[in-house]
Amino acid sequence: MAASENTDIDEFEFQLRAQQQFQKTQESSDGQTYTDPTDGTVYEWDSQKKAWFPKIDAAFLAAYHSNYGFYQPDNPDEQAGTTSETQNTGVETSDKKEEEPPQTKKKRLPSNPGWFEVDEDHNTNVYVSGLPLDISQDEFHTLMSKCGIIMNDDDGCPKLKLYHDINGRLKGDGLCCYLKIESVQLALQLLDQSDYKGNTIKIEQAKFQMKGSYDPSLKKKKKPNKKKGKGQERQLDWRERKEGPKRSKYDRIVIFKHLFDPKEFEEDAMLINEIRDDLRDECQKFGEVKKVLLFDRHVDGVGSVAFKDFDAADQCVLKMNSRWYGGKQLEVFIWDGTTNYQVEETEKEREQRIKQWEQFLEGSTSEETKETESQQTKTNESTETTHS
Repeated sequence: MAASENTDIDEFEFQLRAQQQFQKTQESSDGQTYTDPTDGTVYEWDSQKKAWFPKIDAAFLAAYHSNYGFYQPDNPDEQAGTTSETQNTGVETSDKKEEEPPQTKKKRLPSNPGWFEVDEDHNTNVYVSGLPLDISQDEFHTLMSKCGIIMNDDDGCPKLKLYHDINGRLKGDGLCCYLKIESVQLALQLLDQSDYKGNTIKIEQAKFQMKGSYDPSLKKKKKPNKKKGKGQERQLDWRERKEGPKRSKYDRIVIFKHLFDPKEFEEDAMLINEIRDDLRDECQKFGEVKKVLLFDRHVDGVGSVAFKDFDAADQCVLKMNSRWYGGKQLEVFIWDGTTNYQVEETEKEREQRIKQWEQFLEGSTSEETKETESQQTKTNESTETTHS
């Protein structure tokens, strides 16, 4: 009996707590808080978002930091925004660590200029002795380039040097700087103790020694914005490149003069298409043609043909210059890239062209009317003859 009475009391107390909790929940909709009975978390009601959110206070921050640790933002603005938000909510932030000043990276000071030894694994310089005394710079370049690509200096010249005595005469030795270390080994295998113009030449990897004291002021200053061996790496691929200076893109365009008389197009406007087709067909014999233009208002009767390759343009100039076309001798040459052959139509020429076009339309209309009337007359005469 006593046990049943204790059970009834526990149920009564549970119902009483539930009723009190329900009342608190009803009051929380007016801006109050709600405490979760399971873990004791306090929630706030947001009337705008219509949802419960944990209330951020000192107890909540302490529990959060104990579980997840502290967060220190890298951005000072973010830190300032967090601090202001915390102050608005009435939370004390005295336990936060003071911001440490940003550490500046120390710049590496340049080392004092001095003499240094070149590593043999990266030394691409070759010393050549036993050369004939009448050898030229070009012959020395041809000899050494058999074993690899020779590096260029900042001015684009090959790094080759023939030594002279105090009187300016050749001493019979020289220096060559290759682009790759493998060329040094190849030169030692192929050229060392070989015969060149009756002389036995000797090849060895260059070793530099300092004479006297080192003076950094005498060292040649490097030009800015230029990297060592820049552009020379392309010579190591398998592309076939033509020797000689690089040509301009305008060298593929050929100019023709005296192709036509601009007055011819006033009589027959379709003539421009015939001339363009004839010019394209003739130029395609030399190579692929990309574009053909006729400057129909130029007094010299100018046209242009754009080829895909330089060789085709050169052949076109060679074969077509001074030829005759339509009773006129052609003048053919490569475009200089600056001359503009386009002639703009003036206002007076435009009015005259429109007037001639109107007269042409009126003339064609009158001729059609006459032809229609003559056909109608013939039809009437034939009808009368039939009736008679």
